[in-house]
This record gives sequence, structure tokens and C-alpha cells, in this order.
Amino acid sequence: MTEASDGQADDLPPLPRGRISTGVPGLDDILGGGLTPDRLYLLEGTPGTGKTTLALQFLLEGAAEGQRPLYVTLSETGEELRAAAATHGWSLDAVDVFELVSEMGLDPDSEQTILHPSEIELGETVREVIARVDEIRPARVVFDSLSELRLLAQNPLRYRRQILALKQFFSRRSCTVLMLDDRTSEPGDLQLHSIAHGVVSLEQAPRQFGPERRRLRVVKMRGIKFRGGYHDFNLETGGVRVFPRLVAAEHHARFDPTARGTGSPELDLLLGGGLVPGTNTLLLGPSGVGKTTTGVRCMLAALERGEPATYYLFDEGLATLLARSAALGLDLAPHVASGLLTILQIDPAELSPGEFSARVKAAVEDRGSRFVVIDSLNAYLHAMPGEEFLILQMHELLSYLNQQGVTTLLALGQHGVVGEVRSDVDLSYLSDCILLFRFFEAAGQVRTALAVVKSRVNAHERTIRELRLTSQGLQVGQALGDFEGVLTGLPAYRGRIAMLPGEASAHDTARDAAP
Repeated sequence: MTEASDGQADDLPPLPRGRISTGVPGLDDILGGGLTPDRLYLLEGTPGTGKTTLALQFLLEGAAEGQRPLYVTLSETGEELRAAAATHGWSLDAVDVFELVSEMGLDPDSEQTILHPSEIELGETVREVIARVDEIRPARVVFDSLSELRLLAQNPLRYRRQILALKQFFSRRSCTVLMLDDRTSEPGDLQLHSIAHGVVSLEQAPRQFGPERRRLRVVKMRGIKFRGGYHDFNLETGGVRVFPRLVAAEHHARFDPTARGTGSPELDLLLGGGLVPGTNTLLLGPSGVGKTTTGVRCMLAALERGEPATYYLFDEGLATLLARSAALGLDLAPHVASGLLTILQIDPAELSPGEFSARVKAAVEDRGSRFVVIDSLNAYLHAMPGEEFLILQMHELLSYLNQQGVTTLLALGQHGVVGEVRSDVDLSYLSDCILLFRFFEAAGQVRTALAVVKSRVNAHERTIRELRLTSQGLQVGQALGDFEGVLTGLPAYRGRIAMLPGEASAHDTARDAAP
């Protein structure tokens, strides 16, 4: 699937033989290539989930392929439909809109329903629809909505018989039908599911902060191997955009697993040779300890080798990152200007896990990124306290990046400065390598210790080294062999190991340079 820079599919792939496109980016991928033609499908969801918008995309896709589309509406007027389409920049000139709504329903003296007098009875309503279909012979039909048909039927048996009759009629006319239902039936009523060839369910859930989350699930699809589970989607100007759930097992690529340098020989020694493509490294430590700068140093080495990189920035501003990095001798601006580096500032409150995974996938497959930094996971995790199985989603994302041969860095801030520190979430088991940062006090100064506590691919050092940030960049010192208790924050000095020379102006310079 070809995806745009925001992780959306604008150009749909060729469809399998005998399938038709839904016209919705991402949905054809979930369905394994689209819908089987000449069948009846149920699209269900509460009001506001996006059923009408998705249905219009389905019809407009048919019109673009030279097919005749028909929209049968019992709940909205044709004018309302055209106004809704116009908000997305669409014209319904190529769509036949059959309106079964009457102005009589607005007459307070009238005791009739909103339907024409001749259409009060269910049978008359169905005959009107059949006559219109026979007149224009459409290839795609949307029936909106079944709730009105259910009210006219008055009992479940009559309702089911009419739906079955419509199904048989449309199949003989070579129509692909999308029936919309707003779930006003009794809870647990699944009779429509048994009749329809396929069922797609749309849901939306409000949150205490930020926009509501929308997700889609294919409940049933006969004869099609589809991707099950929930898939996030957005309802925005331009229509519905679905983000298929990322399945890492579907994506494999060949790559060279040779360790690459980080730009710091001492850090390479600590890591056992450098960072290995196809692995992810967790930068773990309290705020201000140097995780971001270390990640930038490693990424800059990849950029200097000509490897495209993408940096997902969750916490600080883009201008702050660029200015602070430049003050520490790590100038990213030339690589941004050349297009080799893409820095994306993310608002996690506006982003669903599925959309974020789609953006990362687009960076790897469309922009060719070989180095990815996520800085940091704290804001991403905090913005989604109600999202279940977020860790499993991260597992799929990291597995995907590993199988694509991408070098991934994840920054995770911990609470506390010295002594006991803690994390909001444990991602250690997902990480191939863990680079641990700690503050400690020595000779009246707050210093930083650095250690590799886990590596699945390299025989790394077990030592603890000092880390210092200067105007020349990142410096890694000797092993702190004469200290005991460094990771506790209050070490005891037992020997004569010289500390790295101080450069008090380096941090001040970086701070002053930031906007």
C-alpha cells in the first residue's frame, strides 16, 4: 500500500480479481482487497460515527469507475446530503439521490408520518425503491437507513422478510448494496448480521480530554480473509480515513545487521560496537539527564552516513530542539534542509495509536527512513490513559521496525532525580538494548553516569561511565571503577579516577540559545 506523508493511503493498490474498491483509504487493505460485488452489506454505527460519509465515498468511487450509483434516503433530504458532501469538497452530480422524505411530516395538522401517503405501508415503500432501481439500473446502492424500515415493519418477522426480499432483488440486478443502520434495534438483535453478506461496525468513544476516538471493526465478511480486530479511523474534511491495525508478521525485509557507529568511540565501546540495524534501544533516565542529546548524537552519525531519519518529537518544541542541538555542536538544520531528516512535532492528545503507527510505517516505506527516534514515550502514554493494550501496539510497532532493518531509539523519562526513580510503564522487555542514565553527586557537582544494562545483540561493557555534554558535543569518560553506589546517586569515592573536565558554559550556552 502506498501511503502519503501523514500515513494515509491516497493511491489504492490494484484490487484482487473480482473485488471492487470501497473508495475509503485503508479499508480495502483491511478487507484483503475490497468487497465482493453484487452482494448486500450492512454498515452499522450510532449517529455521528461516519456512516453517511463512508457511504458517499463508496458511491463516488463507483461513479469514478463509470458505474451508476444510487442513494436511497429515508432519513435525510437530498439537500442535506448535498450540503454534507460539499463540506468534504464533493459533488453529488454523478449520484442519483432518491428521496423518500415528504414535507407533509412538517405539517402540524397532518397525522401522517414523514413518508408520502402512498409509502406509509412498508410494502409500498419497498416497491418505490424497486421501481427506481429498475428505472436507472445502478451498480452501487446505499440504503439509508434501516431504522425507518424497521419502524414501518412494526414486527421482526415482517421486517426480516422484507430485507430478505430486497437482498434477492438486488442480487438479481447485479447491485452492490450498502445498508446503513443506526443500532436503534433491541440490544442483541443480530438478525441483520445473518442476512448480510458482510458487516462493518463503526464506533466512537468520547474522552475526558481531546477529541473522541473512532474505530472500525469488520464483524463478518463471507468469502474474504479480512484483518480482524479494531482499526482506528478519522472523520475529517475529505472523508473517512482508516488506519489498518499494524501486523508486524506481514512485513519482512532483508538488511545488513552490522553494528553502526554512534559518532562517539567511547559510546560505541560501551555498546559493544555501536547500534545494530533491526534493533531498538531504550534511553532510560530522569528528565534533563541527556537522553535527547544522546539520541541526536546517534542519529546525526546515521545522517552523516547518508541514512534517512525521522524524529518524532512529543515533548519539546521543534525550534528548541534545533537550537539546543546546534549549541551542543550537533547541527541538524542542514540535514532538515536537504530532506534527509524529517522532524515531526506530534500532539499526542490528537493522535490515536493506529494513526501514529501508520505515520511511522509511511516514514519507513515511503520516505525510506532507516533511523527512527521517538522522543519521548511519556507524553504519548499519558495522553492515552484509557487505551487498553497500548503496550501490545508498541510491541507490534517495534517488531515491524526491527523486521524492516530500522534502527530505533526510544526515550522514556523516569520520575526522580537521585536515589529511587520509577517509570510510568515498563518497556524493558520490548527493548533490545537499554541505555541507563543516572545523576550522581561527586566533588560538589551533579554529574551523569551512563551504563548499558541490556543488549540482545552485542557483548556490551558492564562498566559505568561518566557522560558530559559540552559545546563540542557528547563526551563519554572512563569507567568509574573507583566509585561505589553510582546508580544510587550518592556514590563513595574509593580511588583516583579523574573525572571529565567541567565546562560550565556548555549547558548555559544551550539554554540561552533555545527560544
